[in-house]
Amino acid sequence: MSDHCCTGHSRRGFLGATGVGGIAAGLGLSPTWAAAESVPSLTPAPPILEPFDMADVTLGEGPFLRAQRLTEAYLRRLDPDRLLHNFRVNAGLKPKAPVYGGWESEPTWADINCHGHSLGHYLSACAFAARSTGDRFYRRRIDYIAGELAACQAAAGTGLVCAFPKGASLVAAHLRGEPITGVPWYTLHKVYAGLRDAAQLADSAAARAVLIRLADWGVVATRPLSDAAFEAMLATEHGGMNEVYADLFVMTGNPDYRVLSERFSHKAILEPLAKEQDHLDGLHANTQVPKIVGFARVHEVTGDARYGQAASFFWRTVAQTRSFATGGHGDNEHFFAMADFADHVFSAKGSETCCQHNMLKLTRALFLHDPRADYADYYERTLFNGILASQDPDSGMATYFQGARPGYMKLYHTPEDSFWCCTGTGMENHVKYRDSIYFHDRDALYVNLFIPSTLRWRDKDAVLVQETRFPEMATSSFRWQLKRPTPIALRLRHPGWSPTATVRVNGEPALTSTEPGRYLEVAREWRDGDRVELELVMKTRAESAPAAPGIVAFTYGPLVLAGALGRDGLAPGSDIVVNERLYGEYNKEPVAVPALSGDPQALAASVRATGVPLEFALSAADGTPIRLVPYHRIAHERYATYWRLT
Repeated sequence: MSDHCCTGHSRRGFLGATGVGGIAAGLGLSPTWAAAESVPSLTPAPPILEPFDMADVTLGEGPFLRAQRLTEAYLRRLDPDRLLHNFRVNAGLKPKAPVYGGWESEPTWADINCHGHSLGHYLSACAFAARSTGDRFYRRRIDYIAGELAACQAAAGTGLVCAFPKGASLVAAHLRGEPITGVPWYTLHKVYAGLRDAAQLADSAAARAVLIRLADWGVVATRPLSDAAFEAMLATEHGGMNEVYADLFVMTGNPDYRVLSERFSHKAILEPLAKEQDHLDGLHANTQVPKIVGFARVHEVTGDARYGQAASFFWRTVAQTRSFATGGHGDNEHFFAMADFADHVFSAKGSETCCQHNMLKLTRALFLHDPRADYADYYERTLFNGILASQDPDSGMATYFQGARPGYMKLYHTPEDSFWCCTGTGMENHVKYRDSIYFHDRDALYVNLFIPSTLRWRDKDAVLVQETRFPEMATSSFRWQLKRPTPIALRLRHPGWSPTATVRVNGEPALTSTEPGRYLEVAREWRDGDRVELELVMKTRAESAPAAPGIVAFTYGPLVLAGALGRDGLAPGSDIVVNERLYGEYNKEPVAVPALSGDPQALAASVRATGVPLEFALSAADGTPIRLVPYHRIAHERYATYWRLT
């Protein structure tokens, strides 16, 4: 995730580094060639808010901590030497273990090679886990991998480390503008980002050294390209290379990195978005979202308003007009015209999980500059119905698509043969939940998510304990632990889904709000043991797209309710799959799905609680009862999230 902490251990901290000139000399290039072009003076656009260091947030028992533990177990099971196999092959070194399957060894389809992307995700996940838990196991893993990559750099005589077929020659052909089979910058971005996270969150000097040499290789390799040639290269998926080079500029102060962050910003996407023009129909969704995350970061670093305008307009377009009820978007990885919603909503290949991962990165980055409750509302909805919902609660494996084909099921990757992009982001998702619960400015503390947790605010010498059973109960309680009376403005989110919100302090009424979608502030001098209670209201609603009012999803607060349709026709393990391309082909035998009829809001009003927490019943058109449960709890059975009313 794109952190904006300002502590020495943050993703935005400054790191010392070897300059480009030293690397260029080692490659036989003149210092003049390696020197940066003059860079205009900057007026950065710093964020209004800061997140807390993940080390200062502790999760309490609940679904998010359970998900973290499952992912931690998977991270421990994976063998770094198997992830490093092709890196060593490309460097001319003997591999130490056989390569993993799936995307790590064989291309999933003819025009893409992503070998090595999983190592970058793994580094990021280990960095998040190291920062979140303090467990030195993850730091040891990071340092081992960084040492192996440094050996690859030494053996190859270059800063480039890669695992895709044809290695450096593939990158060279891409730089020359030749047709290629693969997405080298996309894959390299994962390695850059993993090393960056390892350096900043796990304080790995070894990872920092490899990263800087790789970054300087990128500067030298791309400098000969004209602006037109560079822009043509960006027509191929390249991840968030603009974001990582902006981060590198902040980390080191090296102006070469700032120049490259802007060169890696795809102008064909930037310019229309900056003018608030939506040209997204038909575009590959997850090719675009990381670019936009990068736009937000480049805006922060340079102060260039075009990047900020493009990022905020893209978010409004995707989150508010192009998203499903779950917060996901797209069909078969592509944006579609919302006028054609009815033709796409029931696809088995909707809501690619990587897109939700990256949309949350963007949402978080924008919130730091403009702390609006609707950003937090979208974040919460997608966190529950996209990210938490993506994990197999038994194995910890993750989904690729989370489509809404009625009667279909979630499909999860295998542990060793399905290293999809969503396998990689899945490693990261569940070990960084604590990074977006709380935010602060100098004097105010924002509470965005209702997750059992304990926050330590070091600057205030204050601890806030949040106790909650949300979403089973629409309440949350906060208790201060203070050594001395401390003035703090506590800002609690009144979500858009709750018609009212009530705040009590030490049992006495303090605030009542009937205006959803804002923050409720209680500013006072707090004393040790002071308690604050927030009471919200969760109601059942029907949601539909403007172009398809007869197709509805049911929600309860921020939760999408799914019809739990059982396991008919599903053999045990049939939802653990290798090939993500075959979504829609697995378990495709037709199944009967109950029909609904009537007015959408009347149907929502007829949903009744069963007495089991977060379980509801709804009558089908023929009177058959339908069991509704939160979508994030659905696993290993058929479901329906959208219903076509008859």
